[in-house]
Amino acid sequence: MTTSSEPRVPGLEVRSIDYVPLDERHGKLWHLGPLWFMSNAQIATLAVGLISITGGGNLLWSLLAIVAGTLIGTFFMAFHSAQGPQLGLPQMIQSRPQFGYVGALLVWLFAYVQYAGFNVFNTILAGQALHTTLHGGVKPWVIVVTAVGLVVALVGYDVIHKAERLLTYTFLVVFGIFTVGVLVNLRYPPGSFDPGGFRWTPFLAQFGVVAGYQISWAIYVSDYSRYLPPGVTVRKTFYWTYFGSALGGIWLMVLGTLLAAWAGQDFDTIRSIDAAGDTVFRGFGAVVLLFAALGLVSVTALNMYGGSLTLISGIDSFRKVRPTLAVRLLTLGVTAALSLIGALAATSHFLRNFNDFLLLVLYLFIPWTAVNLMDYYVVRRGHYAIAEIFNPRGIYGRWGWQGITAYLAGFAAMVPFFSVGTLFAGPAAKALGGADISLFIGLPVSALLYWWLTRSLDVAAEQRLAEAEAAELDRAAHEHREP
Repeated sequence: MTTSSEPRVPGLEVRSIDYVPLDERHGKLWHLGPLWFMSNAQIATLAVGLISITGGGNLLWSLLAIVAGTLIGTFFMAFHSAQGPQLGLPQMIQSRPQFGYVGALLVWLFAYVQYAGFNVFNTILAGQALHTTLHGGVKPWVIVVTAVGLVVALVGYDVIHKAERLLTYTFLVVFGIFTVGVLVNLRYPPGSFDPGGFRWTPFLAQFGVVAGYQISWAIYVSDYSRYLPPGVTVRKTFYWTYFGSALGGIWLMVLGTLLAAWAGQDFDTIRSIDAAGDTVFRGFGAVVLLFAALGLVSVTALNMYGGSLTLISGIDSFRKVRPTLAVRLLTLGVTAALSLIGALAATSHFLRNFNDFLLLVLYLFIPWTAVNLMDYYVVRRGHYAIAEIFNPRGIYGRWGWQGITAYLAGFAAMVPFFSVGTLFAGPAAKALGGADISLFIGLPVSALLYWWLTRSLDVAAEQRLAEAEAAELDRAAHEHREP
């Protein structure tokens, strides 16, 4: 039991960006599996599996691109998850050692935009699903979904984990039946499974979007592993996160591809799910949509929770923030309000181009994940002076020029390879027939450049400082203030 000078509200999480002391660590490692499975196993993920089919690829190669992209993209995301138990910190605050106390604002701004953007799409999709089944209008349901997501995010870490486990068990039943119905009852165009139908452009487009989508989860993962005890191994943390996220992602993206191939030009996420579900028995489509709405509520809560942590981190860069319950309430409320305003103001034009918007946001995190992982696993090898992360005049500095330089160089190297629908295609992407391989450019450029720029870092001195500050770090955490 902790001793704290801060008022505690039963059931509500109080900690946010602050370090989690060892005697507050709890939870089981396997809980990461259903959490990341269900986070990906929601119908917004369906849209990620449509790129190849709509670009002229056949079903067989679309499925293979989805599997390959998921297996590679999740690899990077899962390694971030292993940072949580070792550091006891949420994900984005860990950017300070690479980018600096103020310099990390660069990636935090992009992260916040991603959280808000995903929630606009998620709440609209949930509103459409609930209107289709229960009626009442899309916008009123968007408000309900946002409010419920806010409550879940406010209660915090433990209830999010419990909700995702419960939803996983229900998902396996509902979507298990639905998937069997899709495989058995639907008919696909001739040549859908012809190996000779391979085309590089739709295959690489599908592969890149899937891999990028999985990497985009990297900004979330330590948020939901930071309460675990540090004795859990990096390997097992990686495995539970990797297989949970990969299985959920592959399942829903494959369903998206199958539904798109079956429906053709008539494909619409909500209507196609409803129609395919009714091939099992009349009314089952509505059951699938109702459960899908619950899944979207849960991922909306995840985005609010992560958005709140990112917003607190950003404010703390300008003015020291005591991570109290009041701060959590304020930042969650702001995050929920912004996503709600965006969802209510969204037009059909915005929704048609939303995938392009998300792709642009995902580009921003490819060089970040390269820098962050290179720093953690190769340069500093998991050794950080955590108290210094919260010190504006600490050893990590206000501007981490090595991280910023590596990030910008990696992003610049990717630009010629960008292919964003009708918005932009770089010269390299045009030469490849529209295929986007920017992922394979940005990752190595940023990672290798960061490693080269940080060769002179005195990591041993940082480790000695961390050991000297350990007792004060734990004491400060028990007083529930930043170190």
